[in-house]
Amino acid sequence: MTMEFTERVGRVEPSATLAISNLASKLEADGVDVVDLSVGEPDFPTPETVVEAGKDALDAGHTGYTPSNGIPELKEAIVEKLDADGLEYTTDEVIVTPGGKQALYETFQTLVDDGDEVVLLDPAWVSYEAMAKLAGGELSRVELSESGFQLEPVLDDLIATVSDDTELLVINSPSNPSGAVFTDAALEGVRDLAVEHDVTVISDEIYDAVTYGVEQTSLGSLEGMGDRTVTINGFSKAYSMTGWRLGYLAAPEALVEQAAKLHSHSVSCAANFVQHAGVEALENTDEAVAEMRDAFEDRRDMLVELFGEHGIDVPVPDGAFYMMLPVDDDDQAWCEGAIEEAHVATVPGSAFGTPGYARLSYAASEERLREGVERLADSGYL
Repeated sequence: MTMEFTERVGRVEPSATLAISNLASKLEADGVDVVDLSVGEPDFPTPETVVEAGKDALDAGHTGYTPSNGIPELKEAIVEKLDADGLEYTTDEVIVTPGGKQALYETFQTLVDDGDEVVLLDPAWVSYEAMAKLAGGELSRVELSESGFQLEPVLDDLIATVSDDTELLVINSPSNPSGAVFTDAALEGVRDLAVEHDVTVISDEIYDAVTYGVEQTSLGSLEGMGDRTVTINGFSKAYSMTGWRLGYLAAPEALVEQAAKLHSHSVSCAANFVQHAGVEALENTDEAVAEMRDAFEDRRDMLVELFGEHGIDVPVPDGAFYMMLPVDDDDQAWCEGAIEEAHVATVPGSAFGTPGYARLSYAASEERLREGVERLADSGYL
């Protein structure tokens, strides 16, 4: 039998980050020691109180379905968190999802029709493009690499790109893959464009708790953005809960009503006991989050120093736990060679729309990061 596959699934490629990670796993299965800097997964355990809350929820019998959009306790905790960020949402304006990716996917599917223009800021997280294409969207892109990955210096380019035909603009600050935290002036420029052209904006804030010496502003807190912003967040990065699969979107109630249809017919709900653990994460883990953030900052500083010793000037990220390393123009070949010869896994910048770079994740121990830099240098990749 020859199966016929849909045109929409043919529009996208597999995730480049997961493809590299899978290659690293294959090498490791063959007995090769790989320094895997390709995936944004904190190397810290989930905070113990969160683990205990999950166990307690299991013991209490929280193993069945929940209300599709999330348990009331978690939605209330999310609203309180958002309120602290200057965002005004009610529990009716929140959907709890199995991971932040699902929140994004539901948003794209709810807002984007065939032929609609979606504007991305490059480098952009790999799944934005895929989600836009799966929804039938057409992409326009604004390049940030020439401005140190900051948006403010290239606002004129964004102004030239966004128009009345734009359906959706995606903002990710702190950014994956660059670690850039956009200035208030940049976000105000986004606000002015969104209002002028009546554009909906996704504000992906999954890394909002991981910033270094700068304050991250939530886009939806700016005047005029409350009714046109979809705020995306989750628990994987700040709380080291990647495998728990818990995220959420917050948006005007009209959008939530429509996205909830897709949510209920696809994933039904996030896992019950995981949602209870999420309440604990939001309410009682500030100290653990701060410890992880401080460790990431130390690792960032160490990498900047190590690359500097090899004469490489890297853009210093202000948030998240990624760094864009300048490499050869053929970044795909560089990354393939690095994993095959140096046994260091990185992700080509071209996967994010910005060739000539490799993305490193420093959500790994200092020892492994040092080992990775040494291997790259010894193999002639620095």
